Amino acid sequence: MENALRRFKRKVQSEDIIKEIKKHSYYMKPGEKRRAKQALSRKRLRKKQRRERACRLPRTAPPLPAPCEPGPRSSIWNTMTRS
Repeated sequence: MENALRRFKRKVQSEDIIKEIKKHSYYMKPGEKRRAKQALSRKRLRKKQRRERACRLPRTAPPLPAPCEPGPRSSIWNTMTRS
C-alpha cells in the first residue's frame, strides 16, 4: 500500500498535476498572468546569474584580519608590570 502511494505521489509530482490544479483554482486577469509570468522569468534569470557567478569565481577563504598592534595603554601596562 505504501509503495503504491509513493508511486502515485511521484507520478503526480512529475506531471505537475498539483501545479495545474492550483493554476485553475481561481481566475487571474490577463494583466496578473503577465506580471506573474514576468516575475517568474526574473526569478529564473537571477538564479541563473547567481549560478554562473558562483562557477566563475574561485572559492577562496576570506582574508584574515590584520594583526592587532598593541595600543599605548598596553605598553604602559607592560612597563609597569616588568619593574
